[in-house]
Amino acid sequence: MKTVFSGVQLSHAPKHEISDGELKPAVEIPSRAEMVLAAVKQRRLGDIFEPDDFGMRPVRRVHSDGYVDFLEGFWEKWTAAGRQSEAFPFVWPVRSLRADPVPDHIDGLLGRYSMDAGTPLGGHTFAAAKASANTAITAAKLVMDGEKSAFGLCRPPGHHAGADFFGGYCFFNNAAIAAQWLRDNGLARVAILDVDYHHGNGTQSIFYGRSDVLFLSIHADPRQEYPYFLGHADETGEQAGTGFTRNWPLPLGTDWQAYLPALEDACRWLLVYRPEVLIVSLGLDCFEKDPISGFKFTSEDFFDLGRKLSFADIPTVFLMEGGYAIEALGTNCVNVLEGFETG
Repeated sequence: MKTVFSGVQLSHAPKHEISDGELKPAVEIPSRAEMVLAAVKQRRLGDIFEPDDFGMRPVRRVHSDGYVDFLEGFWEKWTAAGRQSEAFPFVWPVRSLRADPVPDHIDGLLGRYSMDAGTPLGGHTFAAAKASANTAITAAKLVMDGEKSAFGLCRPPGHHAGADFFGGYCFFNNAAIAAQWLRDNGLARVAILDVDYHHGNGTQSIFYGRSDVLFLSIHADPRQEYPYFLGHADETGEQAGTGFTRNWPLPLGTDWQAYLPALEDACRWLLVYRPEVLIVSLGLDCFEKDPISGFKFTSEDFFDLGRKLSFADIPTVFLMEGGYAIEALGTNCVNVLEGFETG
């Protein structure tokens, strides 16, 4: 299986995050990608490619112009305000506050275009996020051009980013950008299966009213886990997209055997929908030793996940999302990819 990766993605290197009411060391750090890349090389998964540069048009097909412009110009505004450290938002236009006026001040803009206080922005965030989006599109192009599968080693991840907001360590929604690029280049039906421990709220919100991109997500129950406010079983789409979103929220402590029925149900939806390409939002944070998650997968279970996905017999793009048990991340990731290849 071919892998796509850009070293530019390592330039976003946050030092801290706000978690559990404290300023803690960041967990979405460059070594996540470095560990996966090392495992890809060590286990000889296949050739590794630099991504092509597709410009910003594919990103703007998914994300609002205001949001993209904010990310691109953020660091200049931040430093012009006399700030030097990485940035965290602290105020949001919730409920009775107005969301329509665009603030002039950088702190107001941070709140307008974010969903949480745990996702720091720095001087290289935009460049890394753009490279991550190009990685996703390049992997999608490999599959559209005839590869059975391809792996986009995306970092930072993407599935929490909405059309006009960042959060959950995500800035551009790589899976959504790849899916839209495939649609814009002639495919009629694309599916996204999100197996990250956390619900892909951004991906769901982008395609919630559409029938040309099926969104399926298996994740921890949002009543108990981030992102808390999306990912419930009764969310199935709206208007033209009614029935084209499906969620399987599962309780904390879920292991592979308890997870399997939801995965089999999701695979049945794939067989009914018959997408021309499947995009897998490949979070590895269902792992039992993940520091911020609560499922109980073993490393061997990730082989089984890959094998199960191969049974759908759909050209597949794997895009890395979460997973923060860094020492095991490369093993668990390549286990999925090898399991898929061997069936």
